[in-house]
Amino acid sequence: MPTPIRQLPTRARWTADDARTVLAALDRSGKSVRAFAEEHGLDPQRIYAWRRRVAGGDGITFHEVTVRPAVATEASSGVFEIVLVSGARIRVPPSFDAAALTRLLDVLESTRAC
Repeated sequence: MPTPIRQLPTRARWTADDARTVLAALDRSGKSVRAFAEEHGLDPQRIYAWRRRVAGGDGITFHEVTVRPAVATEASSGVFEIVLVSGARIRVPPSFDAAALTRLLDVLESTRAC
């Protein structure tokens, strides 16, 4: 006998409350997502997606980050840095020659070794 789901979402888009209702019924049923979805005429991928989103099953966590202004030193003031995939770092001073930097980046991009 199917697990009754009161107010089963029938619209194209579910709200978070709709998803929680379905996920709670799924948990109570003890069935696999596929079996539960087939029994209730639901798309299993929709259930998986909402389980990740609502139940936090996607492994995403949020951490508070405090951003503080950087302390500029005379040596680093105006300098920017390019970090390549290889880990190599290119530090560009404020007085850089734009044409020379463009040529360097073109060479690095064409080699794909970085």
